[in-house]
Amino acid sequence: MQVNFVEELKWRGMIQDLMPGTEEQFLKEITSAYIGFDPTGESLHIGSLVQIMILIHLQKMGHKPIVLVGGATGMVGDPSGKSAERNLLDEVTLKHNISSIKDQLEKFLDFNCGENSAEIVNNFDWYKDFNILNFIRDIGKHIPVNYMMSKDSVKSRLETGMSFTEFTYQLIQGYDFYWLHKNKNCKVQLGGSDQWGNIVTGTELIRRKGGSNAFACTTPLIKKADGTKFGKTEDGNVWLDKNKTSPYKFYQYWINCSDEDAVSFIKIFTLKSQKEIAALETEHFKAPHLRILQKKLAEDITLRVHSKEDLDAAISASSILFKKGQEAIDDLKKMSEQVFKDVFEGVPKAEISLIDIKNGISILDALFGKTQFLKSLGEARRALKENSVSVNKEKVKEDQVLNTESLINGKYILLQRGKKNYFVIHIN
Repeated sequence: MQVNFVEELKWRGMIQDLMPGTEEQFLKEITSAYIGFDPTGESLHIGSLVQIMILIHLQKMGHKPIVLVGGATGMVGDPSGKSAERNLLDEVTLKHNISSIKDQLEKFLDFNCGENSAEIVNNFDWYKDFNILNFIRDIGKHIPVNYMMSKDSVKSRLETGMSFTEFTYQLIQGYDFYWLHKNKNCKVQLGGSDQWGNIVTGTELIRRKGGSNAFACTTPLIKKADGTKFGKTEDGNVWLDKNKTSPYKFYQYWINCSDEDAVSFIKIFTLKSQKEIAALETEHFKAPHLRILQKKLAEDITLRVHSKEDLDAAISASSILFKKGQEAIDDLKKMSEQVFKDVFEGVPKAEISLIDIKNGISILDALFGKTQFLKSLGEARRALKENSVSVNKEKVKEDQVLNTESLINGKYILLQRGKKNYFVIHIN
């Protein structure tokens, strides 16, 4: 191949373990490689985005990506990196999750581009008719117990306990690789570094049972510079599904990352070239307060995961607190209810009845009488005389009356005093 897949991943900081011969395999011919995704939820999160980016690079360089969605292994549970056994899912839930994940992956990979078209497989298809006696006879005999016991995912759980179900996981995943090698000519398994033990079990099974060579490459587990877990917020995981993590919150996750993380993340999560990234870094550190790296990173990923429309809405919403004039008024009116709630999450709120709003309430009542946004009627009058009060980003006077025409999304009014003091009235 003209472009060295392994070298590309190395400068991006995306390689942890590399089995001897792997780089040569990619240079020798168009190569099929696979990554497995766990269908324990109906959406992937940004932790999965690392592996998705690996597959994007793989296909971009002319190789064939195979996505394995573990309909069978999802019923068992991977012990890697776990301190306790997880709940197992039923077949109906797994089918729903797999369908949703397929839809997400089709945003990133080309499934109709000829020789290196991406392909999705489900290991339930080859396990559903597998007899347990045939499995332990034909597969289990090739991997010694002491070999399985030596894996970190097993050793770390010996004191706390591990069920036979979880113990067999590496053998099942190993057979996945064997099946793909035999039926899809898949030569390489890719994955996170916590999967190394399971992956090499697959290469060992291929060598012992199939008499062939197979290869492996893993990525490091991504960590944030401040020691907190990558992909986590106070609300939990950052999901790729906009119904679980809104595009605004998704965009904000990347915008708010540190300079140190931005330098690392822009290599991992975008397709920008080494030259482009070097130029952006130089520009960024001339004026770090402009957050050039974070903005380019957030724009690239939000566009790739969601859409241009979602990105534009997120950018507009992100600057609404600092905007003034007609642009701010127009942007607020266009804002969806979900984005409004996201932007003003944590801002003090009060509820006013719809009947009151239909009858109309004075601005003084809105500032103090019905909300206590300001501490007294006198303070409300002073603020209005100072011209420091806005309703929905528009300056108002003491004779202002709020009614149904003042509502955003039919249920909110945004009050503001000065630059930073906001208050939301919710109409019920």
